Amino acid sequence: MLRQAQQPGEQPRTTEGFGTVLVANRGEIARRVIRTLRRLGIRSIAVYSDADAAAPHVREADEAVRIGPAAAAQSYLDIDAVVAAAVRTGAQAVHPGYGFLSENVAFARACAEAGIVFIGPGERALEVMGDKIRAKDHVGAHGVPTVPGFSAVREDGTAMTDAEITASAERTGYPLLVKPSAGGGGKGMQVVRTAEELPEALATARRVAGAAFGDDTLLLERLIERPRHIEVQVLADAHGAVVHLGERECTLQRRHQKVVEEAPSPAIDADTRARLGAAACAAAASVDYRGAGTVEFLVAAARPDEFFFIEMNTRLQVEHPVTELVTGFDLVEQQLRIAVGEPLAFAQDDVRLDGHAIEARVYAESPERGFLPATGEVLAWRSADGARTDSAVETGSAVTADYDPMIAKVIAHGADRAEALDRADAALAETVVLGVDTNIGFLRELLAQDGVRTGDMDTGLIDRMPAFTAAEPSVDALRAAVEIACSRQGGAFSTHGSGRLGQSARSPRAGEAWRALPGWRAGAPSAPAPALLLDDAGTLHTVSTAGRDGSGRLDLMDAATPSTSGRAAPVAAVDAEGAVWVHADGATHRLRPLTRRAAMERRLAARERAAAASDPELRAPMPGAVVAVHVADGVAVATGDRIATIEAMKMEHPVLAPHDGVVRLDVAVGDQVRRDQVLAHVDVADTTESTPHASAHEAAASAS
Repeated sequence: MLRQAQQPGEQPRTTEGFGTVLVANRGEIARRVIRTLRRLGIRSIAVYSDADAAAPHVREADEAVRIGPAAAAQSYLDIDAVVAAAVRTGAQAVHPGYGFLSENVAFARACAEAGIVFIGPGERALEVMGDKIRAKDHVGAHGVPTVPGFSAVREDGTAMTDAEITASAERTGYPLLVKPSAGGGGKGMQVVRTAEELPEALATARRVAGAAFGDDTLLLERLIERPRHIEVQVLADAHGAVVHLGERECTLQRRHQKVVEEAPSPAIDADTRARLGAAACAAAASVDYRGAGTVEFLVAAARPDEFFFIEMNTRLQVEHPVTELVTGFDLVEQQLRIAVGEPLAFAQDDVRLDGHAIEARVYAESPERGFLPATGEVLAWRSADGARTDSAVETGSAVTADYDPMIAKVIAHGADRAEALDRADAALAETVVLGVDTNIGFLRELLAQDGVRTGDMDTGLIDRMPAFTAAEPSVDALRAAVEIACSRQGGAFSTHGSGRLGQSARSPRAGEAWRALPGWRAGAPSAPAPALLLDDAGTLHTVSTAGRDGSGRLDLMDAATPSTSGRAAPVAAVDAEGAVWVHADGATHRLRPLTRRAAMERRLAARERAAAASDPELRAPMPGAVVAVHVADGVAVATGDRIATIEAMKMEHPVLAPHDGVVRLDVAVGDQVRRDQVLAHVDVADTTESTPHASAHEAAASAS
């Protein structure tokens, strides 16, 4: 049942509809859909893989059904299992969320055949808009401007050869963007500036597209330099009404993945907004669209009044909350009402934009290590007050390599853009995630960039930022780390041993005068040993624990960042390896307690490494699957050559030669590797007697 819609200017009403809805997704979007279902009095059904058996969305639903083993995302892609779960639980409808099966026409068809409503558009819209090539041709025929380019498919439907693609690319002109025709999310996209770069880009795009979407058809388009990424939210009912809810700015991206989104765009004026909205509505109407959808455009930074159609996402978007905050509409509720058959209860003139909203995506990744995905147990989780947070995790959740690394979204609203940015930064500073590396520190740095603050942005802004360096731990962070480490071990830091925390030696009791008088004497009580804490940047921090048993305060012998008392109290936890995670002063740090012996051994090892030749071992930067080996065993390689590519969390990561040498491979395509596992050895040697470096590229072609 749908009860009392909460839309601007709409009268309360009750409509008979769905009694039970299955949510065919996981993580934060499943939880977000369940919230609206609960508010409307609709029973919710969750599905889960073994890897998600203890996930929050499973517990929050009214009922949960296991649909597969821990073998990653394949469980959520099992159409038969999801439909069977819906039938068995009596669900009248399925909400697909985004990703997985949300744009899968076969899934929509299977739901219809089982007598279940697919909460999304019809098959025609899914088929047309699910293929970038077909979508571009289709909307172009309906007056929507498109980017110059071509599909890598002949008129008879067969795939072009690389030679034919190269010829067409020359006619279109460089630079070009190579992207999979199926799918989305930036997966497989490659920028090509010269003909020499094209063969490798085609191979990579095909490999990613085939693995991610089961379709390696490619589309090549003219690359719009310094573009802005603007998208328009549309709603369309089954009675022919189509409206738009304004635009979202999604320009801040890294590797074609959105990082920060906002509504409305600071670059779009009222006239352009009306033209963008009209084009988006025309695209939706051309396929008899039904439900919530997003039409995406590229806008030249120098010409924000000129825009080109990219694609249409036939589902709810990750960034939909910013539209909800500025319009007041619950988009999930609108999807449900449209799916029931209700007409839209408002017209275009009823849509008003109130203030500004900013969304920041929190990823489990390590910005300091090139944004590699991170895994682990969430030792502590706390969302910020005063902002909306849609999260996939809670304290005790496990973040694995099975799924996308996004674990939360922090969304702030303000009366204007400046206030929204300030509130977003404050909310990120208050968000606590201990036990897993995240990009929160990077997000705060990004929001402080001049181009972001002024709105002068393009999709390359993040790429132009200097390499991210985490903030030094503050005095409060170091104090909290020492306190929790000592409290767990029952005393002060040990001055010797194998590196574990322990009780320091204690002298017999002595009078106050004895302790207070200067000078050395036999049997005098020894001063507590200072605590040594190593941060992830390799900086060793020394903390005096002299006042711990007396005044209760810790004195800092050295501290790069001063204390900023007055903020929220630090939050700290210790992981299974003994490292202390602490959130203080708006930043999170992992600090490893060291004994004096361990610190000395570390210094000696660092000196030996500096004096020795480059490390020949090339290690995996993260756990994942080896999807490509780019060179043959025994060939000569140069610094920066690709040796292998690892895939994890739906992303590919190249592993590069750290120096010139001869490569000896330790892995093959298809191998599953652990973080820091040796992938290859690159021995520094006289390469003149080895296979010439030029042949490494020839070998790469056959090895790939």
